[in-house]
Amino acid sequence: MDILTRICRNKQVQVDLVKNQVPLSVLQSMPLYARNAYSLREALYHSTSGLITEHKRRSPSKNHIRTDHHIQEVAQGYQSGGACGMSVLTEVGYFGGAPEDLIIARASCTLPLLRKDFMVDPYQVHEAKAWGADVILLIAAALDPKSIDVLSGLAHELGLEVLLEVHDLSELNRSLTPNIDMVGVNNRNLKTFEVSTQVSIDLARHIPDHLVKISESGLTDAQEIRALRSVGYRGFLVGEHLMKSDNPGEATRLMIEEITRI
Repeated sequence: MDILTRICRNKQVQVDLVKNQVPLSVLQSMPLYARNAYSLREALYHSTSGLITEHKRRSPSKNHIRTDHHIQEVAQGYQSGGACGMSVLTEVGYFGGAPEDLIIARASCTLPLLRKDFMVDPYQVHEAKAWGADVILLIAAALDPKSIDVLSGLAHELGLEVLLEVHDLSELNRSLTPNIDMVGVNNRNLKTFEVSTQVSIDLARHIPDHLVKISESGLTDAQEIRALRSVGYRGFLVGEHLMKSDNPGEATRLMIEEITRI
């Protein structure tokens, strides 16, 4: 069993347990459930950098990244540094995230927030809404087309945007549904963990023009990002590079300066 399959099976077990403890009606009664979401799609359209920052403590490929940064300070730093949006890991076991991270980030900034997790059940979309997310992530490698259609449709019903993550052309072709707003190309091979931005470059022309193109993973310098922008990408998800710095907000500001430098 590969790591993605194992994670998703564990996630479904966890979700089934939580459903019994926290009924949907409880989520729907939470204050953030009624808020109007911010648009990451619009933020990227109007940005000159397209930088989407991320908060994560560890990952299966890198183990511990940084555990001494406080989520409130990170979120505020990313916003003051000029980020377009922020991805927040809520997956506990493999990435060290937590629902509280998303709730605190929402209270700390006005950036569009992406709930980054392994979404396998409609209940999780309601969680995302209740915790203050504006966007959900759907991973094509983890979901069949029907599940993507159901989860993305529910997200739109709740006023959330949808980022579909793909790794290759076959995932892209079988996973596009009418409720997808953005397509993120993950440059990391989930089997080998090798990273190459050539993956994003190769897929760029296959992504429909009405969808916002986002490149994810392994982005560390402005020159790479400018090259990706030249082939149609509007968003660039950078997590590890910023989280490793002593001051993620300042690192964001400096990276945006480099990206937008003529």
